[in-house]
Amino acid sequence: MHKLLFVLSLLFFSINFNAQELNCKVIVNADRLPDGSNQLFKTLESSLNEFVNQTRWTDKTYKTQERIECSMIFTILKDEGDLFQGNIQVQSTRPVYNSIYTTPLFNYQDNSSNFSYTEFEPIRFDENMFQSDLVSLVSYYVYLILAIDSDSFELYGGDKYYETCQKIAGQVENPNSKKGWESDTNKINRFNLIREFQTRDNKEYRKALYDYHLVGLDKMEANKKEGKNAILDAVMSLKKVYSNNMTSYMLRVFMDAKADEIVQIFSDGPAIDTRELVSTLNKISATNAHKWAEIK
Repeated sequence: MHKLLFVLSLLFFSINFNAQELNCKVIVNADRLPDGSNQLFKTLESSLNEFVNQTRWTDKTYKTQERIECSMIFTILKDEGDLFQGNIQVQSTRPVYNSIYTTPLFNYQDNSSNFSYTEFEPIRFDENMFQSDLVSLVSYYVYLILAIDSDSFELYGGDKYYETCQKIAGQVENPNSKKGWESDTNKINRFNLIREFQTRDNKEYRKALYDYHLVGLDKMEANKKEGKNAILDAVMSLKKVYSNNMTSYMLRVFMDAKADEIVQIFSDGPAIDTRELVSTLNKISATNAHKWAEIK
């Protein structure tokens, strides 16, 4: 009996010690295609779930309960043999210290998600070598999820993961998928998105991300008013990002994830003066004015 318990404890320890970084749900939705129920799409979905959740993406050790909760939803809109076109919705969340609440970190839709795939082809990542359109696309968003998550726990903690994203973007040469990776365009695509995260002007954005979560949300269970004030200061600091670039895409990235949560936080007690906050929000994110009107 003791021997059995010892073996089981070793097995449990091994499972926890070797847990991968992500707990990611990958969905491939091809309902808009005439043959959307094709077995190929089921195989692709299964392969992607295995690829994302069983690949070791970092040299860090994650316990099972520490894995990052996230999702990638592929919507296939066009099928040309083994070339697929559509979009991908990427979301990730983060637990809040001493609470059962999870906060949204990233909520982004990429409308230029083109890739080729042949059923049962191997899907493997090599940081130093381009493998396929699909591997680059998925790996890029894996590292972006890791980078943003790390930034929320440690000031500029995501640096090396942003660098890996940039490396992946620079390796793509396939003309079929170049649309989402061009460096010579002013449009926001994967290449320019990662450049936005890394530019010096957006250092304040990443600091706000850290302050909002570690200094603000993580303190709210112990002291709700102190936590709310820290979140207010973090959001107010985004005025600097707006001042540097009034059309900054980073503000949209932030608000796409956080707008509803901000309304919820500042519409609940304890009461603090939110007049300047609402004014700032209406300036830096005017498209969400209808939501800011709910803050009382």
